[in-house]
Amino acid sequence: MTGFKSGIPAVDAYLEEGFESVRGMSSRFAATICAHLMRRQSEMGIRGSVAEIGTFEGRFFIALGLALAEREHAYGFDLFTWPDDKVLDRFTGNARRNGLAEQRFTPRPFDTGTLDAETFAGLTGRAPLRFIHVDGEHSAEALGHDLRLAHASLHPQGLICLDDMLHPGYPFLVVTVHDYLRAHPDMRLMCVIDREDIVAAPKFLICRADAVRLYETDLMATFKDQHFILGGDAMGHHCVVLTPNPRIAEV
Repeated sequence: MTGFKSGIPAVDAYLEEGFESVRGMSSRFAATICAHLMRRQSEMGIRGSVAEIGTFEGRFFIALGLALAEREHAYGFDLFTWPDDKVLDRFTGNARRNGLAEQRFTPRPFDTGTLDAETFAGLTGRAPLRFIHVDGEHSAEALGHDLRLAHASLHPQGLICLDDMLHPGYPFLVVTVHDYLRAHPDMRLMCVIDREDIVAAPKFLICRADAVRLYETDLMATFKDQHFILGGDAMGHHCVVLTPNPRIAEV
């Protein structure tokens, strides 16, 4: 991905030099795009902290943390007990080694399935979050619950990022997202970030309908070489599709 950058020097250095050394399954392609979106938010004056549900050892979380503006914070939710009881130590060590200062983030060792929206808000600073990455338990019930938490805490111009969408290992998770969007007609699937490979699966980016314009044109222009020009049919409207190798089949 030569020349493919977020525009945030600390993030780009991490993605180039440290990302692959942190265990996890997140995509560098997706992390670059999401960090770029956080940079755009900062440039537009959209302020707020970030949260991740399903932090593991911090691969994607570190990129989000390095994209923060001043006086913003990153909150990472995970039980930190799988596959062993040293996950939290590795997470904090990875953050330190890759330049994410301890005062910029807080691990939250909670099962988000046990939290209500008020408790989640209390654990994330009691202010709207501008970016929420959901990569928790991959069941319909858990994803639905995490979406409710994210929805309740989202900044009016914020983004919810859902991992492992359209993954063959979890083929029906998208049904939960469909149900969420039907229940919240003010929300839109704004962008699909396509997979790198089987362990770096697609992500969905969701925002309020009136915030789509803040992001979609910029994404198509900034990542024009990764833009699948036909877009995606997203429940009555078209969303941006970004993919490492955009092409249209010749028939």
